[in-house]
Amino acid sequence: MNLGMETIPLNWHEQIINLLAERIVVVDREGIILYINEAYCEFLGTTVKEAINRPVQDVIENTRMHIVVKTGQKELAAVHPINGSEMVANRFPLVVDGEIVGALGTVMFRSPEEWRMYKTKIQNLAEELKYYKTKVEKELKSKYHFHDLIGNSTTFLAAKKLAERISASNSSVLLIGESGTGKELFAHAIHNNSIRATLPFVAINCASIPEHLLESELFGYDDGAFTDAKKGGKKGQFEVANNGTLFLDEIGDMPLSMQSKLLRVLQEKEVQRVGGQKSIAVDVRIIAATHRDLEKMVEQGKFRQDLYYRLNVIKIEIPPLRKRKTDIPLISMSLLKKLGDKFYRKGIELTTEVQQRLMEHLWPGNIRELENVLERAINVLDGKTIEVSHLPLYLRDQVLESNSINEIKPMENVPSENNPIQISSLKDTLAQVEKEAILNALVVTNGNKQEAAKLLEISKTSFYEKCKLYSIR
Repeated sequence: MNLGMETIPLNWHEQIINLLAERIVVVDREGIILYINEAYCEFLGTTVKEAINRPVQDVIENTRMHIVVKTGQKELAAVHPINGSEMVANRFPLVVDGEIVGALGTVMFRSPEEWRMYKTKIQNLAEELKYYKTKVEKELKSKYHFHDLIGNSTTFLAAKKLAERISASNSSVLLIGESGTGKELFAHAIHNNSIRATLPFVAINCASIPEHLLESELFGYDDGAFTDAKKGGKKGQFEVANNGTLFLDEIGDMPLSMQSKLLRVLQEKEVQRVGGQKSIAVDVRIIAATHRDLEKMVEQGKFRQDLYYRLNVIKIEIPPLRKRKTDIPLISMSLLKKLGDKFYRKGIELTTEVQQRLMEHLWPGNIRELENVLERAINVLDGKTIEVSHLPLYLRDQVLESNSINEIKPMENVPSENNPIQISSLKDTLAQVEKEAILNALVVTNGNKQEAAKLLEISKTSFYEKCKLYSIR
């Protein structure tokens, strides 16, 4: 006999729900709250009576329940900022007779302390999971074509035309450009325009994979190669990309020990798995990219000269945004369309003054920084027009600073008895400039110190030391 919930007394249900998940909310297909328990209401500073029958976004800060009922996609272990805390929430669509009727939300961790304890225990596993999740999301297909590369400036068009011209070749390509210039988009477009377009496109970021994992990630491993090795072994990315394209991003960050192993694979066109004895033939086109000066690294002994020549068959230099400022309005409109789809905000425009501010900025973070600025503006936007007030402070102030310089009278720059020029020591002046550069880099990267260190082309260790020296947190 099949016994269901009807065998449990009704007055038990509320307690069972509270024990399974202390905070819980249920909404209908319009995002209206049908049920919310007292524990959740207490945390939100409201009551069940006040919360019931109201739109969920009016009751729960940063909620996505009304989005889940529209998309039908469950969201597991999502970090949910609320009341100054970071909760971990699960959101599930409720489906009856094949139709979405509402959604259920639960909170897994009820305090920042619980979350931090959990995070500490599985930090290493979480980092590895994040890497594999990112890789799986990219799948094995390239997502961009040459029509996605926006710009009409001479330098950019030259790079784009060269990339189109050589895409049919099987020769290695080296993409040179600063962080955020779109090197990965070029790699996608080259693959999509090649005879390998229907075959795998595999992207690897050499800087993001821990050194001890990089060899097994690229070349795979055999059964029993090391403790906890997957039974039967695992294919490396060269095997996965066989007959297709392998994109090696941030190749300048690859350790020297790995460079020699990569060179052997490129020369012999075969890989040997970690712990394996046999060689496996592979046919892969290599597209490499870096923001570093590889020629200088070769001179310093930090990058193998023979590998550099093997990769540098066709070199394409992608210009930074500050050298193609006429493209900024076009790129901005393309990014606004993309962001509009993401945030369900159509038809967003820029005022003429905003366009001018964007064109006057130097963009050390390039297109990635521009996208961050526009995304930030959309988040604080009420209507459909982005104005100067919606821009980050450092962009709002930049024109004012240039105007104040223009307003200085010539005589004010001339030293006199009443107006002496203030001179600091060279050491103090350089320190001030260095501090400002670090602060600007942190603004561009939204506080991400690792990305800021890359922008400034210094090591993470040096960056953290300088932050400590200048009391930057």
